[in-house]
Amino acid sequence: MKIFGLEKLSMVDYEGHLCCTVFTAGCNFRCPYCHNSDLVEGKNLHEITEENFFSFLQKRKGLLDAVCVSGGEPTLQPDLIDFIKKIKALGYLVKLDSNGTAPKLLKELVSQNLIDYVAMDIKNSRDSYRRTAGNGSFDIKKIEESVDFLKQGKVDHEFRTTLVKGHHTEKEIKEIALWLSGAKKMYLQCFVDSGSCIASGLEKIEKTEVEHFKEILSQTIKEVHLRGY
Repeated sequence: MKIFGLEKLSMVDYEGHLCCTVFTAGCNFRCPYCHNSDLVEGKNLHEITEENFFSFLQKRKGLLDAVCVSGGEPTLQPDLIDFIKKIKALGYLVKLDSNGTAPKLLKELVSQNLIDYVAMDIKNSRDSYRRTAGNGSFDIKKIEESVDFLKQGKVDHEFRTTLVKGHHTEKEIKEIALWLSGAKKMYLQCFVDSGSCIASGLEKIEKTEVEHFKEILSQTIKEVHLRGY
């Protein structure tokens, strides 16, 4: 497993749990607002060995109760299943952050009871997805398949969208509301310019407008929450 980052303690990455967050490198998207550009592009990285990571987890048993596997895009890692099995063997809950481009792997992880929570990014409406994902070659049907699978409720999950001015308007939000109709939970996340984003000059959407977006989404989604606002 290619590990290139470790946040040793987080109280926000897995709601209701004390967790650590492990970051994998590489992504099949190039979202302009991504603040993990080094991980996405494979630059300025220092690899953490699995031995060191699992030594850390052993020492934190009883202090932490979960591990968040993030990235980059973790489902690109060929040994993800074996890696998570080792985490579960230590008694930890596992949360997976994913862009949903690997529905087959997602289903396999759920069928083997290897993940306890999934946070799936919804980049935009289907018509605007490629523009916001920064990649014109992926298969939107795989995103749709992951959405449909999660909506079945076989694993606890959330959908989440990071809102960026110029990318997300009322039109896109209405289309997302129709697409995710019946979903259990969604978070609207505030964009923060960390200084290391893939693109520069991006701006957040103000809270008053986001509250309007929330009203639209709440008509079709059971729970809609703001994160970072």
